[in-house]
Amino acid sequence: MADPLGPLAQLPGTWTGQGFNTIWRPHTGAQDRFLELNLTTEKLVFTKINGPIPNRGLLMPDINMFGLTYMQQLPETSSGTGLHIEPGIWANVPPTSNPSEPASVVRMASIPHGTAILAQGTTQFLPGGPPDIPVNNIIPFGIGGPAPANSDFPQGEQDFPELNLSRATPFRHASPGVTQDLVRNPNSMLERVIQGRPMKNRTFIHISTTQHPIRGGGGTANTAFLAGKSDPPGGNAKAVEVDATFWIQTLPGAPGHPDVLQLQYTQLVQLDFNGLRWPHVTVATLRKQ
Repeated sequence: MADPLGPLAQLPGTWTGQGFNTIWRPHTGAQDRFLELNLTTEKLVFTKINGPIPNRGLLMPDINMFGLTYMQQLPETSSGTGLHIEPGIWANVPPTSNPSEPASVVRMASIPHGTAILAQGTTQFLPGGPPDIPVNNIIPFGIGGPAPANSDFPQGEQDFPELNLSRATPFRHASPGVTQDLVRNPNSMLERVIQGRPMKNRTFIHISTTQHPIRGGGGTANTAFLAGKSDPPGGNAKAVEVDATFWIQTLPGAPGHPDVLQLQYTQLVQLDFNGLRWPHVTVATLRKQ
């Protein structure tokens, strides 16, 4: 019988590993922003929910979701300082007729700063590997405008000198070991881990609050403090979009040993303040214990 957790079936248990967290945070005084660049040690615990999660239908028959609770904790590796804690739920959602949507997964998360997210998306099981991990960057841009390409980084360094690690500034904190390559492309940390490594298969999961590809659901909610009321728009750091990609990977074990389960993810949260959109990127590579 198929596991009712579907593409989430490998997640229950404890996962640990290393990552990189970068965030622009508002700053009052001589400058409007401060850049945090933190190498992290992550612990992520998934616990299976006992039984189905019923959703009662009116426009169509009832559906049952199956899911897991999770707790994510990220301290900075060098100092042990807590950076992020996140309780939430992942659920496997069957296809529906009204609305007409394919099978999907949904992540429901609460961040203590004052943001709740509901991100939904689709999955794909793929043989072999490694996955093709795209480049990304943390260059701020105007609200409503297009995100800069990685080729725009030289100009980004001119507009936001905190991006250039060779330039001293009181408006940046970088963990020991953070490199310029990581700042230019945080996803490069994921690529280095899997480069040249054999992989048996992988489950690809992409979720978003932007109602793509699942239409009509998802979004973010912020406390009054974060949302604020200001001109220019953005409040005190309003989270407006979340996009995340996860790869659950099966790696061959050493001779005579079982296969290894590895979880990689890259997450982009867009924060608005002082009229700009500030990318907040978190990446990590975790192994199931």
